[in-house]
Amino acid sequence: MGIQISDNMRGAAFMTISVAAFVVNDTTMKLLADHLSIFQAIFLRGIFTSLLLAVFCLYKGNLLYRIPKGDRGLVCLRLIGEVGGAVFYLSALFHMPIANATAILQALPLAVTLAAAIFLSEAVGWRRYLAITAGFIGVLMIVRPGSDGFNEFSIYAIIAVFFVVLRDLSTRRLSVGVPSLFVSLLTSISVMVVGAVLSMTMEWRPVTVEAGGLLAMAAFFVIFGYLFSIMAMRVGDISFTSPFRYTILIWAILLGFIVFGDIPDQWTIFGSIIIVGSGVYTFYRERNLFRQANRKPDIDAMEEG
Repeated sequence: MGIQISDNMRGAAFMTISVAAFVVNDTTMKLLADHLSIFQAIFLRGIFTSLLLAVFCLYKGNLLYRIPKGDRGLVCLRLIGEVGGAVFYLSALFHMPIANATAILQALPLAVTLAAAIFLSEAVGWRRYLAITAGFIGVLMIVRPGSDGFNEFSIYAIIAVFFVVLRDLSTRRLSVGVPSLFVSLLTSISVMVVGAVLSMTMEWRPVTVEAGGLLAMAAFFVIFGYLFSIMAMRVGDISFTSPFRYTILIWAILLGFIVFGDIPDQWTIFGSIIIVGSGVYTFYRERNLFRQANRKPDIDAMEEG
């Protein structure tokens, strides 16, 4: 008799696999810094990624999808957010320890919650505002303005968070019928085109066999990560599976040490713990509020009965 695995546990496993794949992609892209300029790497990886996504879209029948008029502006905003996030995050990743860059990016759920409250008028109570504040203090502990390790690339990682917030808020407003794969294809093509344009401003280096292999590996793992993240969001309770995204820090620290010999200092570790704790509390609080909102109609119905 086979072991029965709940939807929540499957979703948690998918999320863990997804973030592990993203860290392998980041590690591979960081290794490419020894072979290619950053924008050349973004452009060439984009070719691999776009071709693979086009095949998936063709298989699903979404390759020639026509975006509804009401969603076109949102798709454009999402592309701007994705392109900006990719350029600034990879610029930071090329010049700072992978664990530090990854930890800063984990402030994203907190930033999205804050931005949703400001721009989408979503209700956020004082407890979540307190968690958001604590999370941003954790980010400051990692970047440490004024310290010897602080540089413009730390700022790039923070700027990347704001671009990805734009991406996520735009994604929230998209119609349900817009295929995720098609939007991912448009995103990949946009990043590829921007990488091609910006690569003209830097020295174009010859692509060795090793660099080509790393590019193919990065493209494979980034798509692998996308697919498993979609599967994670469609299986089980999102409030249960989402906190497992923070396992990315474990993978980032391990690969950072094994591949690059990076050992996070105490400030990075403490800051990461604060960010993770704040993020997990925010997910927990949102789950409770969602349950209370769904329970209230049932109570009202009983009272009316």
